[in-house]
Amino acid sequence: MNDSKKIVIIGGVAAGASAAARLRRLDESAKILILERGKYVSYANCGLPYHIGGVIAEREDLIVTKPEKFKSWFNIDVRTSSEVISIDRANKRVLVKSNSGEYFEDYDKLVIATGASAFSPKVEGDENPKIRHLWTISDMDGIIATINRPSPKVTIVGGGFIGLEAAENLRHKGVEVDIIQRSGHVLPVFDGEMALPLAGELKSMGVNLHFGRVVKKYEDAEDGVIAILDNGERIFSNIVISSTGVRPNSKLAIDANIECSKDGFIKVDNHMRTSDKDIYAAGDVVEIADPIFNSRTHIPLAGPANKQGRIVADNIAGIESSYKGTYGASVVKLGKLTAASVGMTEKRLKAMGKEYRKIYIHPSSHASYYPGATRLDIKLIFANDGVILGAQMIGEKGVDKRIDTVAQAMYAGLKADMLGELELSYAPPFSSAKDPVNYAGFVASNVLSGKSDPVYAEDIPEGAIILDVRETAEVAAGKIPNSVNIPIGQLRNRLGELDKTRLIVASCQVGLRGYLAERILKQNGFNAANLSGGYLTWKAVNSES
Repeated sequence: MNDSKKIVIIGGVAAGASAAARLRRLDESAKILILERGKYVSYANCGLPYHIGGVIAEREDLIVTKPEKFKSWFNIDVRTSSEVISIDRANKRVLVKSNSGEYFEDYDKLVIATGASAFSPKVEGDENPKIRHLWTISDMDGIIATINRPSPKVTIVGGGFIGLEAAENLRHKGVEVDIIQRSGHVLPVFDGEMALPLAGELKSMGVNLHFGRVVKKYEDAEDGVIAILDNGERIFSNIVISSTGVRPNSKLAIDANIECSKDGFIKVDNHMRTSDKDIYAAGDVVEIADPIFNSRTHIPLAGPANKQGRIVADNIAGIESSYKGTYGASVVKLGKLTAASVGMTEKRLKAMGKEYRKIYIHPSSHASYYPGATRLDIKLIFANDGVILGAQMIGEKGVDKRIDTVAQAMYAGLKADMLGELELSYAPPFSSAKDPVNYAGFVASNVLSGKSDPVYAEDIPEGAIILDVRETAEVAAGKIPNSVNIPIGQLRNRLGELDKTRLIVASCQVGLRGYLAERILKQNGFNAANLSGGYLTWKAVNSES
């Protein structure tokens, strides 16, 4: 920046705080003002559930940077409890409402980082103050005050990230918890069969689950509220935490005739510039690029918001910087499990009418001979040309680093079979010589090259022979109905027992022996396929359905 300019930033949490700090590092002479309607700036709203549960013991630890630090470290003026109520684009000024009254504030460049707010569909009786969200520090404080009683009860509506984290942490405090979920599984960034272990983990914690249900009405009750479900069930709790979704805080932009999408997200170019050349926007309030299908989307995550704020600062300071879009890499802890995903789910791809392939694998988190190895459940989705469309993973160990590896492969444009070529660190306590991500790549390569034809648990062709190649003891513990058992070690000597005129779907516990059987059968003139993910995936799919 060649001269001293004034940058006004509306909103002081993730994107706004990131933009302000980066701007100061780039330009010591700029006048930077943050206007935040709430009481706090730069706080860790992702940590709110963990303070409720006592995992984060000190409330002050959630405050990342206080206004005084912004002033002393960065010479940035921060005004809390200062709400911008309108933008006057023609005169390049904003109208601010504070405790001392209303006033105008001029700007040379304006940054809208107003974020999003928790949103719930309208339900009769939802104006009850005992129905709350968990989005701000004030929300958190109110919940903590309410559960500070004998035998507290909380109902959570919505089983997304916030709902799951709140449920776990409330159970840490001994609170009785019910979760009401519209769909048949928690965590909408997962497909149903992959989310199944999360339901089991919630039940083991003592959480009461109500799948396929919606709240039709709330009734006030003494010291609480009653949620009445669509099946007539009545659930009493001291408070309800509604976590069914978010909507962008874009009214300022809409009222100022800044271009927004039909669902209210501010449209920006790859420099995070709005339809007004002097106004930028970043964070949960914006619509951003979906690099998978070169379309537009909105993904309210802290990581992208911080990166977008940095890119806004670069461009205001005269450094050309572009945001390349968001793949939606995310992770959540629930009890002993970690669940993570990136990109598209199968459900979304079906809704979009997209063609895709998928594989399931169940490798160990590290070398199976080293103590403590646990199972990973991995679903990899890719296009017919190998482009990675998405992945979902769940397990006790090593989930986060594997999803990050796939996410970076997607960012770099690697295809599914190339995951097998990645050089990944190995030692028995941490991985296997064939890392689970490598293994996923090997399986995808076999599918893409035609060496293996996967069949999926939900659509085993009618008339096919299901050949279970596990050992007899394994089969005794559970099997697919009407399957035929020939252990893999006996298969070559018993090929004469099989009908070459019918499709044979080989099945084992996790898919590896099924693939070996498929290769044996194909090279002996049989029409064969492999049940992807084996019996474990079949059981999950059939439990989910």
